[in-house]
Formats: sequence, C-alpha cells, structure tokens
Amino acid sequence: MNAPKENPEFGEIVQLIEAARQKSYQAVNTLLIELYWQVGAYISQKMASAEWGDGVVTQLAAYIARVQPNLKGFTRPNLFRMRQFYDTYRDDPIVSALLRQLPWTHNLTILSRSKHPEEREFYLKMAIKEKWSSRELERQFNAALFERVVLTPPNVSAVLTQTHPEALSVFKDSYMLEFLGLPETHSEADLHQGLLEKLKQFLLELGGDFCFVRSEFPLQVGKQDFYLDLLFYHRNLNCLVAIELKAARFQPGDLGQLNFYLEALDRDHRKPHENPAIGLLLCASKDEEVVEYALSRSLSPTLIAQYETQLPDKKLLQAKLHEFYVLNSGSLESDTE
Repeated sequence: MNAPKENPEFGEIVQLIEAARQKSYQAVNTLLIELYWQVGAYISQKMASAEWGDGVVTQLAAYIARVQPNLKGFTRPNLFRMRQFYDTYRDDPIVSALLRQLPWTHNLTILSRSKHPEEREFYLKMAIKEKWSSRELERQFNAALFERVVLTPPNVSAVLTQTHPEALSVFKDSYMLEFLGLPETHSEADLHQGLLEKLKQFLLELGGDFCFVRSEFPLQVGKQDFYLDLLFYHRNLNCLVAIELKAARFQPGDLGQLNFYLEALDRDHRKPHENPAIGLLLCASKDEEVVEYALSRSLSPTLIAQYETQLPDKKLLQAKLHEFYVLNSGSLESDTE
C-alpha cells in the first residue's frame, strides 16, 4: 500500500509545538535561576549578619532532603554555590539579567572558571548569542577564547573596517581546530578534508551566523576556471565569506589570490541585496609585521588569521592577560594561578 500523502501544513504545526516547548523550557529555566538567586540571597544575608554559620547551611541541606526527598540540587555544596552566585552578581544588574537566559550548569561553569568580571560577562553573552551547549562552553574555556580575543584582535584590512564595522566582533585572530586531530606536519588537502568531515564543529568555531555554501566553489573568469576552498554566508553581515586555506606560513602573495576571488564573487555571484564579500585567509602561522604590511594596501575587505591544531597554554595566556591589564589600566588584578 502507498503511504498516505502528508499535508505540507503539518510541518507548521510541528514548528508551533517546538516553539512552545522551547518557550516552556526557557520559562522553567528562568524560574529555576530566580529560585537559586533568592535562596543564595537569603543564605548570604544570614551569614553576613552572623546569624548563620557553615553548620546551619549543612543543617538546611539535611532538612530539605528530609522534607522534600524528591527535590534535587539543594545539597550543601550547591547551597554554597547559590550564595556565591548571588554574591558575585548582586551589584551588577545588567549582567545579572543575563543569568536567567542560561541553564544552571552554564552559570556554574562561567562562575567557577572565570577570573574576573569582564571574563564572566564575555562568556555569558557569547553562550547566549552562540547557543553553546555545556560541552562547547567548556571547550571555549579550554581554548582560552576570552584571553585570545583581548590579547590578539583580528588582523583586518582598512576596507573591512569601513564596509563591515561589525565584522570585528565576528572574526577572530586564531581559530582552534584541535578537533581535527591533524598531525604537526599536514597538507592543505588534509586540512580541507578534515574541515569538511568535521563541518559541524567548524561551524561552531566560526560562529552561529555562518552558513556553509560549498567546498571548492567554482569561479570562471575569462576562459579559466578557479576553485575557492570554502564558501560560507554570514546572515548578520549579509554577505558571502570566502575562506582560503594555507597549511604553511602566510606569504604576501596569498592575499592577491584571495582578492581576486572576492572580485569574482562580487561581480558574478553577489545578489543585489547583499554586501560585498569578505575574505578570510586561514594559515598555519603568520608574521604579524608581514601581515600588517600586506593588509595596509589591500583594497578588499579581507583578514588574515591562523589556525591552531592544539589547545593553547591557558595559564600562559592568563599571565599575558594579567600583564596586559596592568600595563593598560592597572584596574584589574586577575588571579592567574
């Protein structure tokens, strides 16, 4: 027997159900975080006034377990985490408003792994914007994303800054590709194939607004055929993003090839409502002075970044970040131990 033909409108009903489930989940999460906030505030105030000591919190945990045996999450360690949660954010209403948008697990990770307020705010906003899972959030901490963003802003051309000013918050100076498992010596073909096989992870590393278009995108100019390594589209920037891969140190000539590809994209493939294409040259390493010279005369919206096949030394980056703050402001004394 032939299967009954499905009504295309059924999909709209499923979308309504999913949207309602998501709203329900968010509402429950908001109430849960608000509850933890209130419990943390109550314990904090009692301990600040010396009415309670650590022993009372232990007794409270035992009492809750006895009268509400099915209620999870109110152990002694968690109660102290709720107090720390409240004490950390109570004087920052703008940041505290972000807390309700993330699950408790995310909040605990950010609270325990951040060294200072700016780092906490950074990861709160990024986790919300990129919709990171708890695993991806942990990975970004291990990859020292905050330290890298502060210490090494992306190398971009002046044209990119003028035509896409918001792109400075989209792109990074380095991209962590440790998930590829590449050996120290590898070819561009190895890199290219690895990114295609791990495209989901690569999209997470690039950012949530990137959409994959095609690998080896064909460009015909004159009577010659050229192939762009990777082509993406960025929804917020409303433009194509061309990525050229170089499994070697950056050379100035590499930028000329990328500029050529951008010209071909804009002339032959850009739609009327789209902004000019952006080019990202992703290389194994780069000399910062050579990059600065090369980009200073570039007439295209381009940037040069490097990829890393191993997670960075986070403690070293934290020490450098501490020095950066001391030299530039002296206002933050982050604990780098």
